[in-house]
Amino acid sequence: MHLDHDTALPHHHTPSAEALRPDGSHRALRIGLGGPVGSGKTATVAALCRALRDRLSIAVVTNDIYTREDAEFLLREAVLPPERITAVETGACPHTAIRDDISANLEAVEQLEETLYPLDLILIESGGDNLTATFSRGLVDSQVFVIDVSSGDDIPRKGGPGITTADLLVINKTDLAPYVGADLDTMAADANRQRGNLPVAFTSLASDDGIEPVTEWVNGCLSAWRAEASA
Repeated sequence: MHLDHDTALPHHHTPSAEALRPDGSHRALRIGLGGPVGSGKTATVAALCRALRDRLSIAVVTNDIYTREDAEFLLREAVLPPERITAVETGACPHTAIRDDISANLEAVEQLEETLYPLDLILIESGGDNLTATFSRGLVDSQVFVIDVSSGDDIPRKGGPGITTADLLVINKTDLAPYVGADLDTMAADANRQRGNLPVAFTSLASDDGIEPVTEWVNGCLSAWRAEASA
């Protein structure tokens, strides 16, 4: 099951973050990934890196409260060279570092841009949170919200800013639906009601091509970003 809508194009926002680096060059596209604990955010980041790393220059910033666990997972999986993965220890609610006080994440992003220039894409993963997690538009250009079927097929209709406003909603672990009694058609219908024309992707990272709908969406974001840069 792939994108529930007819188009994989990203919902366009004008980013509040400065699109140019201090030297006047165009910076990398920044995409934030948030979602509840255990929904598969880090696995989604890993799968995106594997799918895109051969043709794009990518870096990753992870956020954990007191550890570097997500960054260490990505390093163990060797999804990117070590210098392309960095961690922010928020020391507080994940909302703080991605929405309220984004200074630590901005510093990490700018350091990656400085040392690895030119970058095409920076993925910023939030620490695990509830359905209210959103990213500051001063930090990211687009945001993905990841939920999973094992948490219940009622999650989309519960709403919350992550589900209703994210540029892409990912409903992950569809392979588990038969085992947890989740109805994917119900989840799709509820997500549509909550999100209007915003896209929804169903993913199963247990399969080799399970990340494909998210990869297609990211490619759409990059195409739009590059078009703006050349305009």
